[in-house]
Amino acid sequence: MSAAATATATATHPHILVFPYPAQGHMLPLLDLTHQLALRGLTITILVTPKNLPFLSPLLSSHPSSITPLVFPFPSHPLIPQGVEHVKDLGNSGNLPVMAALGKLHDPLLNWFNSQSNPPVAIISDFFLGWTQRLATQLQIPRLTFFASGAFVVSLSDYMWSNIEKLKSLSEIKLSHLPGSPVFKPENFPSLFKHYKQSDPDCEFVKDGILANTKSWGCVLNSFDGLETEYIQWLKTYVGHNRVYSVGPVSLIGNRGDSDPSSGSDRVMTWLDQCPDGSVVYVCFGSQKLLSKEQVEALAKGLEKSGTRFVWVVKPGTNNGFGDVPDGFEERVSGQGLVIKEWAPQVLILNHKAVGGFLSHCGWNSVLEGIVGGVMILAWPMEADQFVNAKLLVDEIGVGVRVCEGADTVPNSDELGRAVAEAMTEGGGMKTKAKDLKQKALAAVSHGESSMKDLDRIVEELGQLRG
Repeated sequence: MSAAATATATATHPHILVFPYPAQGHMLPLLDLTHQLALRGLTITILVTPKNLPFLSPLLSSHPSSITPLVFPFPSHPLIPQGVEHVKDLGNSGNLPVMAALGKLHDPLLNWFNSQSNPPVAIISDFFLGWTQRLATQLQIPRLTFFASGAFVVSLSDYMWSNIEKLKSLSEIKLSHLPGSPVFKPENFPSLFKHYKQSDPDCEFVKDGILANTKSWGCVLNSFDGLETEYIQWLKTYVGHNRVYSVGPVSLIGNRGDSDPSSGSDRVMTWLDQCPDGSVVYVCFGSQKLLSKEQVEALAKGLEKSGTRFVWVVKPGTNNGFGDVPDGFEERVSGQGLVIKEWAPQVLILNHKAVGGFLSHCGWNSVLEGIVGGVMILAWPMEADQFVNAKLLVDEIGVGVRVCEGADTVPNSDELGRAVAEAMTEGGGMKTKAKDLKQKALAAVSHGESSMKDLDRIVEELGQLRG
């Protein structure tokens, strides 16, 4: 094929490399985005390690001719047991070694690019893979950073990592350069920041990668204009260009295949059907977090004392010290609450008319699912970016209340019960705002609206790269 013909082909169907990060909250949203890019005619290679290949199954089934997996072995790292390739097997503290290990793919990936007759013309990679910015510069192609989080977290990130030593010594930080001048305590910054040690080469590698993200050719956010208008605009000004794309909530436009067909699904939906509208609080802390025995007991007592109807997803303890619900609890609350000890259809539950509140750790995917469900958030942030997300929901947007804080905090069950009861009975203003926000989320992914326009813009601008 002549150079001109190749240029025409790549302009019509640009070939891009998508590189997800192997953690649930990162990988699934980027695969949702990839589905939309494939629908718009892009040719896509997705880089994964062997044990993460099954995550691609729904995409590969839907787009057999336009999406190809590229499987590289997972690089070894002294802190990662052999055979582990996903953060879920390590917990949140595993992010640092996984990020460092994946950095070793730089040279194999560079060699792969140089061996291709039709190499990708751009890279879209997760924000935990900031080193791919250096790779893209070497290859002289654009890199788009995919942020599985919202613009609020991104707007904090550069400032935090650029001033890391100064910020760690302060008891309170006012970010006066951001809209609304939010105030934070250093312990409420994302976990990676808190785990940073200046002399540690892995930490320095991660820091450099995170600071490279906003220098990328484009930034793609799993958020939407109606949720974070000010911060999205601030980010465009900060990076100095308009290639900041808000394409969320991507869970509404993805292709995740069938959810786990659990028998619990029918049981919980039948139970919810018997409850008055907006009367139930849904309690779930994500796929990674295990509560201690003391936390589970305090939460159980608090829910019981609240008198509020609830559905509680309890992740069964896999080691000593992590709790199941107290003996006799389920029998005592049988008319008030339902405990689920298996996979739960979270999206279906949050969208059920009986559910009015979501007691959540405030992981970004859960936050977006709560918003799409039109429920208010009862926030118990624990780690990662959850304190920042909770601040956005509670202090900035007004669709939530804090009921507890901290990964190891054991709440006072009386106070927790009161907070849940008050939010569910008196939170009328929050419930109205939550329903309004739901409409904005659904509108954003409708044809011709903000998130869909930004998706089209990504494809259009990628199509011009080699035109």
